[in-house]
Amino acid sequence: MTTLRHLTSTLLLATGLLCLAACGDSGKAHVTLKLTDAPGDTFEKAVVTISKVYLKGSVDGDKDGKGDVVLLSEPVTTDLLTLANDTADLVKDAEVPPGTYKELRFVITGGYIQVKQDGGSRIFATSANYEGLPDGAQVDGDLQMPSASSSGLKVKFDKDADVTITSDDDQKVILVDFDVAQSFGKEAGNSGKWVMRPIIKGADLQFSGNVEVSLEAGSVSLPMGFPQLGSFSAVLINADGSRETLSFSASTDTRYVADFKYLLPGTYQVDLVGPAGVSFSTDITRPATATVSSGAESDVHFVLTSFTVE
Repeated sequence: MTTLRHLTSTLLLATGLLCLAACGDSGKAHVTLKLTDAPGDTFEKAVVTISKVYLKGSVDGDKDGKGDVVLLSEPVTTDLLTLANDTADLVKDAEVPPGTYKELRFVITGGYIQVKQDGGSRIFATSANYEGLPDGAQVDGDLQMPSASSSGLKVKFDKDADVTITSDDDQKVILVDFDVAQSFGKEAGNSGKWVMRPIIKGADLQFSGNVEVSLEAGSVSLPMGFPQLGSFSAVLINADGSRETLSFSASTDTRYVADFKYLLPGTYQVDLVGPAGVSFSTDITRPATATVSSGAESDVHFVLTSFTVE
């Protein structure tokens, strides 16, 4: 998604914000790493133990770790699904010497997922005695994490560019987005195994943004005693097809808002979900398109044009 500040009960395996700030006279920068998660609605839990996080130096042919900087060396176990539309501190104020770094790596030594299957849920874990499992949990199958515990998961920075840190940096923030829905999949031909092939993206925080979705009733009168606009939800769909659903909350008496935060640049689809048992239409075609650009907010405004109880 440790010195975790908090893990709120929302959703995004996300991954994080890497904050690089000047360290004064020490000649080093301070690094804070935060986790966040991309949307996903099939998984009930995605728990991992992160044993090490480090910045990989950009020196070609470096096989002995020279130029690498360890940010985290004490294991942290967390449910990445608690981090959707939010972030939490994983590393706080680690010192990083000036230099050029080509990627961030996460060493993950264990984990489990709980997925919706056959009208219930099943647990797939890296081992039956994985210490992160809840007491009494029944493990239904294997979860494989190729290379995750050895060389680590590689997080390339935005546009595959290196990141240079100087001693007089004011602040540099990197958003790392770990997409749970795209990162875990069932292994073909073997119903008892799942495999983690992480889909992780990184970008400077100055390039991250948000999509604010608003909803108004316009001239449509909702039936007496029927749920009002707060019973609608906004749905955000990323380029990989992962979905996040967020309830609307009142901004004014007539305008309700759902704000999707910590989004990487790109094009997203935005749709609405109404209360059960109704059909409705809006003034613009759904799903609508929202483009997130450098540090900007994208607004999608829906106005109801009809509302029918089926």
